Amino acid sequence: MPKSKRNREVALTKTKSKGLEQKTALIDEVRKCIDDYKYIYVFEIINSRNQLIKDVREQWKDSKFFFGKNNILELALGKSDADERAPGLSVLSEKLRGPRGLLLTNRSKEETTTWFKNHKVGEYARSGFVATESVSLDAGPLAQFSHAIEPHLRQLGLPTTLTKGVVTLVKDYAVCEKGDVLTPEQGRILVIIFFLSCSGCLSSVFSCR
Repeated sequence: MPKSKRNREVALTKTKSKGLEQKTALIDEVRKCIDDYKYIYVFEIINSRNQLIKDVREQWKDSKFFFGKNNILELALGKSDADERAPGLSVLSEKLRGPRGLLLTNRSKEETTTWFKNHKVGEYARSGFVATESVSLDAGPLAQFSHAIEPHLRQLGLPTTLTKGVVTLVKDYAVCEKGDVLTPEQGRILVIIFFLSCSGCLSSVFSCR
């Protein structure tokens, strides 16, 4: 039986898109900061970590960061000479690609460029990162590892066994080669090496440039 059309409810009011309001608010905020701050930079995040980005923001409380939503940031700067917020900003707009954002500050150019050039934080790598060095393990006892972790090491692909209760690598094993895009298993092995053996093996560096 076809549905009756007699009692259909019809909305008589229209509501504005919340997403549109947020985008407009972001554009307005960026443009206000352009007027309030002396310098504006496009920066790029290398090996992003939320906590490390938060730490950078904390050390630059007197400045303003905008990261993500590059298309909205482009609109705020202006995409051409005709609609750019200030002369030359459309050139910056073209550079907002990938993991990039805006920094607006009143700190001097020398202080800003020097700080970000020198700010690098070592981190253990994770899946999808490119290895910055080759890492290998020699065959033999791995006394730094608890016997309880041996089954997990085998699951990750390490050729291990227990010899008199000691985790032993039965043959040399290359964890990764420089330039490799790390798999989840390689990333987990590097984390274990970093935390349990304290070997200092790092395969990623967080930085802004």
